[in-house]
Amino acid sequence: MISIIQIVSTWTIPVLIAFIPLYASLRKVPVYETFVDGAKDGFGTAIGIIPHLVGMMTAIGMFRASGALDALIGVIRPALELIGIPSDVLPLALLRPITGAGSLAFVTDLIKEQGPDSFAARVASTIQGSTDTTLYVLTVYFGAIGIRNARYALKVGLFSDLVGFFAAVFACWLLFGLV
Repeated sequence: MISIIQIVSTWTIPVLIAFIPLYASLRKVPVYETFVDGAKDGFGTAIGIIPHLVGMMTAIGMFRASGALDALIGVIRPALELIGIPSDVLPLALLRPITGAGSLAFVTDLIKEQGPDSFAARVASTIQGSTDTTLYVLTVYFGAIGIRNARYALKVGLFSDLVGFFAAVFACWLLFGLV
């Protein structure tokens, strides 16, 4: 069974890369021209995203530099420690909805400090894979296409991040035991 999975995983991408242009040419789609048109549209999208990206990165820098992140963590930490959530992953719960790169850097540092097999590192890795950069997605992508009223998307996104955080902790408790 493992050899079948290895064969499928090895050949899936190359087969798709070959199949899509072949299928398109069989259907008389101008493959190269279509690709170039898509690349032109992508360049325009990238240019439209830049102001929103700069604004979001500035806000993240201000939030962290002002000490607001540390103050918020100080308030929440005692309550989470009472219910068995490692306090070392709390900054990740607050950073992940804001920034993917910042949260990845945090997880990397946590793994270096505590080791990859520590409970906190396992929880942090699971959180990293179970949540999304909600505020980044809303700011950059909604801003790029001109959506101005994102309040329901914000509520659902942040609630999903909260559920993902607690689900990640619970899954690690089940798989690795409460530490």
